[in-house]
Amino acid sequence: MRSGKRARLRSSVADPGAQASRTESVPSATADAKPIATGKTGGSFALRTYLRIGAPPPPGASDAGALPARPEGTVLWLHLASAGHRAAADELVRRLRRVRPAVQVVMTGEETGTSSPQTEAAASRFLEHWQPGLIVLVGGELVPAVIDAGHRRGTPIIVIDGVRAPARGGWRWWPGVSRAMLRRISRILVQDDAALRDWRRMGARPDQVEVSGRLEEGHGALPCTEAERDDLAHTLRARPVWLAIGLPEAEEAVAIAAHRAALGLRHRLMMIVVPEDPENGPTLARRLQDDGWDVALRSREEEPVEAEQIYIADTEGELGLWYRLAPVTYFGGTLSGKGKPRHPYEAAALGSAILHGPKTDPHTAAYARLGRGGAARVLRGAPEFGSALSELLAPDRAAQMAHNAWEVTSSGAEVTDRVVELLLRMLDEAAAAEIGGAG
Repeated sequence: MRSGKRARLRSSVADPGAQASRTESVPSATADAKPIATGKTGGSFALRTYLRIGAPPPPGASDAGALPARPEGTVLWLHLASAGHRAAADELVRRLRRVRPAVQVVMTGEETGTSSPQTEAAASRFLEHWQPGLIVLVGGELVPAVIDAGHRRGTPIIVIDGVRAPARGGWRWWPGVSRAMLRRISRILVQDDAALRDWRRMGARPDQVEVSGRLEEGHGALPCTEAERDDLAHTLRARPVWLAIGLPEAEEAVAIAAHRAALGLRHRLMMIVVPEDPENGPTLARRLQDDGWDVALRSREEEPVEAEQIYIADTEGELGLWYRLAPVTYFGGTLSGKGKPRHPYEAAALGSAILHGPKTDPHTAAYARLGRGGAARVLRGAPEFGSALSELLAPDRAAQMAHNAWEVTSSGAEVTDRVVELLLRMLDEAAAAEIGGAG
């Protein structure tokens, strides 16, 4: 093995986490929207009857259990319909707090650690404790107890990032319940025309529901030290590079075999490997060296000089650097289903084309969007890894896919900004109404 050693700048920025839709106009702060009236009086017989006799309390959905202390200031309650909405909700909160840092957020639903209250007593207690200025149903799951309790308290309710009309819940079989819930919701913003038709069939009024487009998911550009990037880019010069991120031991042999196959067409090809566990870097390096590979190891301050064929990036907090250097990224664990899956938008947001296997949980929706947008290539199995890698490394193909990746990840930014504007306006209106009522 031959490798160069020299002093270099190390990134001090930590990796922040194991982190194309229509963009029709979302109502702006000046939009002439006609909200549905909310208030403590005027109930629906169908909904009230369902809550009293037709909605058996699920296990654990009781009025018991301590709630965390309520923070000072305005509280926004986000309820997520599914885990697939978490990334978009997190990005929405980040953008909202950039505009108004004092806003506090309570989040319930899958992957939040907190379930939404399902009974009348639990919903009333939850609302009495948190006193949210606005209830936001992200994705559009309708929780009858929450909608009824929120309406009776006078708390505005809005659906954002709505997908197909809700299919879960025993209330679907109770005549009048769905329409009663819809009457208590101020606005319904959905992702596409199919969702629009679905919500209208369920009973939403034409002036109540509209297409806004898909909210942007988070996972913006991971940081890196630009001087470090320039230094490594100079070292690599015009060498073709690809990245295997979060590579579990179960996939090492397959990935190395793909690299060997691609080297037949691009003899200067450099493979950057980020092991699933950085502590395994030295062991992996020894195995590869024993097999005849020229290897450099990041943790030993070695540089990817011309002779090296594989660079093992066994350090923490530098993913933003590797994504920027590699026009193609393979996401480890997606062939074997092993390892700790990272979100593909990390690479896509930095213009790296995505290569992945069929086992994409828990980021299946994101991979599907990248695939539809021409930014990702799926491997049906290990045998096609080498040919697929060679195909994606073609400069024109990599450039087009990198452009597509950036478009997919940034397409919802405008929608998210407009939704933030709308939510803040609704919070302000609710606060003004409360002050006026108290006066």
